[in-house]
Amino acid sequence: MTLSKQQLANAHVLVVGDAMLDRYWHGAVDRISPEAPVPVVRITREEERIGGAANVAYNVASLGARASFLGVVGDDEASHKLEQLLLGTGIATHLKRDPGLKTTVKLRVIGRQQQLLRMDFENEPDHEALALQNESFAALVPAHQAVLFSDYGKGGLAHVGTMIAAARAAGKAVLIDPKGSDYSRYAGASVITPNRAELQQVVGAWRSEAELHEKAQNLRQSLRLDAVLVTRSEDGMTLFDAQGHSHVQAQAREVFDVTGAGDTVIATLAALVAAGLPLRDAMPLANKAGGIVVGKFGTATVSYEELFT
Repeated sequence: MTLSKQQLANAHVLVVGDAMLDRYWHGAVDRISPEAPVPVVRITREEERIGGAANVAYNVASLGARASFLGVVGDDEASHKLEQLLLGTGIATHLKRDPGLKTTVKLRVIGRQQQLLRMDFENEPDHEALALQNESFAALVPAHQAVLFSDYGKGGLAHVGTMIAAARAAGKAVLIDPKGSDYSRYAGASVITPNRAELQQVVGAWRSEAELHEKAQNLRQSLRLDAVLVTRSEDGMTLFDAQGHSHVQAQAREVFDVTGAGDTVIATLAALVAAGLPLRDAMPLANKAGGIVVGKFGTATVSYEELFT
């Protein structure tokens, strides 16, 4: 199914979650260190990209929909750089600053076209900053057709249950990229999108398709969800809803980098649902978007033209 550019341009998605700055240090590897058996990387280029939940908003905007991003960050160099990058993409940016918070930075060292090391800088936001986020959320919800919660487990969604209830009471579609082993905090959402490993953490392993279907439907019903969408890597993705299930095969292509593929899938789903597509019609397109993005390096996005041609 095709949507016009105008239909997508009229779709407004509010993304809420853990903002991050992705830093890449690219360099040449010519020797092993005499101090330890590790490569010496001579840095030749530095790159900064929008990461975490902010990358989900970037994916929404790249498709041509209208994206707003709400998140808690520190009052540090990384947060100002992230804000600058977000504003440069046309995302309506609502950052709540917590002076005691270290904005999450993922620093990746790249040599010979592969990741050699990743360093994470992070801590958790305080309750005052989260309360400010809740106030902004209430004010922002009415202008959007869909709300997307991107949970990276960094503490930015401590009040997600309250926000889900408010969005659903306002008649909005609520999509969640979940984290952790307790999904009760996501009760009442429209759809959650765990990958295979994440779902197993919550419902346990399954030995057959029939058992997976039973576990997914039990989870959906117990949490009062409209749907559960399980992304299954090379096995495609399966949507479980009140009508039963719907499956799409993975798009066969060379996999270069799976970083951020889940971000692209849920962002595409949210943009299409906000534009008026039912979940079952949006799923094959979200699957296609995920297939496109794994062929790109790092956290990447998909354009309208790539998705609909």
